[in-house]
Amino acid sequence: MDSFFSRYFDELSELIAGVDYNDLDAVVDLLWSTDTAGNKVLLAGNGGSAAIVNHVTVDLLKAAGIRALNFNESSLVTCFANDYGYDQWVAESLRVHADPGDLVILLSSSGESENILNAARITKDLGLGLVVLSGFDPDNRLRSHGDVSLWVDSRSYNHVENCHQVWLLAVVDRFIATSRGEPAVDE
Repeated sequence: MDSFFSRYFDELSELIAGVDYNDLDAVVDLLWSTDTAGNKVLLAGNGGSAAIVNHVTVDLLKAAGIRALNFNESSLVTCFANDYGYDQWVAESLRVHADPGDLVILLSSSGESENILNAARITKDLGLGLVVLSGFDPDNRLRSHGDVSLWVDSRSYNHVENCHQVWLLAVVDRFIATSRGEPAVDE
């Protein structure tokens, strides 16, 4: 029997599997080079993307042993938004926290969030590695900024955010498996 849930999960499964696995491996490679050099990963997103960033940050720190930081501390957000404007608070957070060789991961479901776009621009100005995750329009502005760009072909916030979370956690799991000398699932 065809139901809402079977269609929903079929569509979501198709979107999750639609990623280029080479792009996911490229993110793993960036994590390796960042960690090997003793640098950290800085992550940012708004709303549901901020929640994903929190989860991925904890897994990078605890499970993968990679130094990671996100900017979801409410007093930081409100202070920097008040002082620099909401469209600049992530960029200013990067100016304060980023060191040469760090990797930045930015999430925006639409790829059009001004604060995330400004963060992408400052990331490139600082010469840092950048991974971007977006959805909605294939020509969204964020998509062109990343060294690696992961895009979801959907206009549903929940589908885009679920794909972003699954992809990033899969990258963390691949990093952990590789660091333990375990073969990847596909090998």
